[in-house]
Amino acid sequence: MIGLTIDDQAVEVPEDSTVLQAAERLGIAIPTLCHHEGLAPYGACRLCVVEVEQRGRVRTESSCTRPVEDGMVVRTDTEDLREIRRMTAELLLAQCPGAPRIIELARSLGVEETRFPSRDLDCVLCGLCTRACRDEIGTAAIGFAHRGRDREVTTPFSIQAETCIGCGACAAVCPTGRITIEDRDGKRIIRAFNTELELAACADCGSYFAPGKMLEHLEAKTDLPPEMLTRCPACRRRRIGTVLREAMR
Repeated sequence: MIGLTIDDQAVEVPEDSTVLQAAERLGIAIPTLCHHEGLAPYGACRLCVVEVEQRGRVRTESSCTRPVEDGMVVRTDTEDLREIRRMTAELLLAQCPGAPRIIELARSLGVEETRFPSRDLDCVLCGLCTRACRDEIGTAAIGFAHRGRDREVTTPFSIQAETCIGCGACAAVCPTGRITIEDRDGKRIIRAFNTELELAACADCGSYFAPGKMLEHLEAKTDLPPEMLTRCPACRRRRIGTVLREAMR
């Protein structure tokens, strides 16, 4: 275990913890945007910055990527940190002025409007979608392209990626609502990435329920029996219920 002090409170955490995780153990809230507990730390948004003091030196670092060290002293709510977060919130608000979560986050930091020119985009380049696709799903169908002001998240050549399985993980973690999933006319449509995938029909009720490529991916990566993969969630539950009732007779 590693012992450290955060906002004058002592805490011990496993040695592989980050400062953000240590603060959470103490109930200290640090604002985040690009962080997700199911994904590897990234440190893109810089909202979670803290002051770390070691051997008389104070450095400002992102708490989601900073590993804990024995004896370190951390401050999470100084005036300098509040100013950094407000400035970051203004930049995010200029990037995506219409995103509800960005507006709410900015207001929580005392920012109602931004002094910077609005770009009126729908992506803050947090990297959540790319990490979910690459690290958790294992398909890497989307990624960052270009540099500077032209940087964006897209598929290779901005056309439908052959590796996309239409799982929707990207949409689930997107904080701005840019990535949406629409199931219509037997297809799953992800407009942000110019993607349309054929949906599979349930073997019992015939309703469309999931992209065929996603089911193929699950079959290859899991031990789920085929009869579970070929049925929609409702029919799957009924089937499991029937099996359980028969087993209890």
